[in-house]
Amino acid sequence: MRIPRIYVDIDLTEHTEIILPDSAFQHCCKVLRLKEGHAIILFNGDGGEYDATLYNVQKRAASAQLTTYRVLENESPLKVTIGQSLSRGERMDYAIQKAVESGVFRIQPLFSERCEVKLQEDRMEKRLKHWQQVAISATEQCGRGVVPKILEPINLLDWVEKCNEMLKITLHHHSAKPIHDFERPPENSIALLIGPEGGLTDIEVEKASLFGFQSIALGPRVLRTETAPVVALTTLNLMWGDL
Repeated sequence: MRIPRIYVDIDLTEHTEIILPDSAFQHCCKVLRLKEGHAIILFNGDGGEYDATLYNVQKRAASAQLTTYRVLENESPLKVTIGQSLSRGERMDYAIQKAVESGVFRIQPLFSERCEVKLQEDRMEKRLKHWQQVAISATEQCGRGVVPKILEPINLLDWVEKCNEMLKITLHHHSAKPIHDFERPPENSIALLIGPEGGLTDIEVEKASLFGFQSIALGPRVLRTETAPVVALTTLNLMWGDL
């Protein structure tokens, strides 16, 4: 059985004992049904991970003995921020999950003109927590030591105006310019703007261009909004990253 990797939002130190946070306890002991003495791996997003062993497993709590700490070196050298237009349900979850697996630095959810998702303040907080948990679960699965941040959703036009990445790209299938035409940006800093299911409007594309976003196409086929991050990140990492 593969050793479970568990994210915990607490300080960790080699050769110490900790009480598992409730979410980690529930996952280890209630979902996976791990017993005392089982090996696990814990990480808190600092870039490394700890070998650990479960002990003192009780009905509502458990502890872990931390042993060796390992620095992980599997982060992409590219710092890619994706401006992802909101999509419904599992499509947004998929986009976040696969972007994390593909090495994204952070994700900025966006409200765009053709976006069909409307969130009130109370519901937005709930969805943001859900999306961050999707990112945590993907980080656990893919072996990364850093959890990408999912930022609070904002309007697309506000984001393109404030975006300060060194290379700014709009994924737009009507563009004739291929991604391979670009040179590697300073500090590996890249922003990718991705539209919703219905695509970006001409006004949104034009406004983004006024703030330095250049339109490119990822081949001759139209990609779904949840597929575009994976293809774009894979292409960028093949060009300048770690693939």
